[in-house]
Amino acid sequence: MTYTAIANPSSQRAARLISDKLHPKTWIVAVCLMIGWHADHLRGVVWSLVGVLFAAVIPILFIDHGIKQGRWGDRNVGARKARLLVMAVILLSVLTCFALMTTLDAPRVLSALVASMLVTLASLALVTLAWKISVHQAVSAGAVIMLAQSYGPWALLGYILVAVVGWSRVELRDHTPAQVIVGTLLGSAVAAATFSALR
Repeated sequence: MTYTAIANPSSQRAARLISDKLHPKTWIVAVCLMIGWHADHLRGVVWSLVGVLFAAVIPILFIDHGIKQGRWGDRNVGARKARLLVMAVILLSVLTCFALMTTLDAPRVLSALVASMLVTLASLALVTLAWKISVHQAVSAGAVIMLAQSYGPWALLGYILVAVVGWSRVELRDHTPAQVIVGTLLGSAVAAATFSALR
């Protein structure tokens, strides 16, 4: 889709700030720590840090290395082939995390969280073969739904932030409204089903 609207500099700055601060890695760190604490307090947090390492830190280090090498322009990795490569590396990293957690007897709910990340990412990769679905939306929406399953319905208020992130992705012309909506729906549905079945 080609955008013809004239960008508002103030809106663009706000959208960039929101998109960067509420990047998928931020949601991953938050949901891991919050569910880890809810599951088993200090032990849960320690295990959640393992999740953060494999699902957020290692992927960001790989993406940043690619930026330095000139393979892609920023952490959003817009080009389809590059995005699929990044997704494959993240899948491998998260799969390693899942294997460690299940082998070393991590809290079951954290293994379920990591499994939800795996299924969501695999679903996103399949869609990305044909269409640029919003990873920001899928990750943020999935995080909110899993927090609601853990802490209660009040956590669904987090969808306000999900909507704000969606606005930022459209405002920055990185995604169409349809890509944002489908990303939100896919992230919510896949995370809800997987997390509920395995926790």
